[in-house]
Amino acid sequence: MIFSNAKRIFAAMAVALGLGLSSQIAIADQNAGKADIVDTAVEAGAFQTLVAAVKAAGLVDTLKGEGPFTVFAPTDDAFAKLPAGTVEDLLKPENKDQLVAVLTYHVVPGKVMSSDIAGKKLAAETVQGGKVAIDATSGVTVDQASVVTADIETSNGVIHVIDSVILPK
Repeated sequence: MIFSNAKRIFAAMAVALGLGLSSQIAIADQNAGKADIVDTAVEAGAFQTLVAAVKAAGLVDTLKGEGPFTVFAPTDDAFAKLPAGTVEDLLKPENKDQLVAVLTYHVVPGKVMSSDIAGKKLAAETVQGGKVAIDATSGVTVDQASVVTADIETSNGVIHVIDSVILPK
């Protein structure tokens, strides 16, 4: 009888521990992807050029700030589409103002989810001051770049991954 009670107690403890572990995993899952914009880009691994450019432009603290921001983030492959030498030239200290202009053209104030613009054509003012043309009537394009992954939520906004670098007019 004592042995039987011990089995029940052990089983109850195992269930309780399992439930505790499950709730910890659920909490971790809820917080996954909730790093800030910069840390999310670093963790993704496909934005090394973008992250290097953000650092060279001195925008890390801004994009780690409170926000919210909507970032149209070009992948490393998107940067590779630019003419040879373009990225290297932009990263030079003497071209910092131009680099800042290009990067801030990829950022819209506020948190804009794909569901907010579905089926619409609009122009959104960027942090740089120019306007990007957004067409969400059939897929989503921003200027001439296609959004390949939308709605990556971060603690201070959202990232939409694009397949080309967009340039201010």
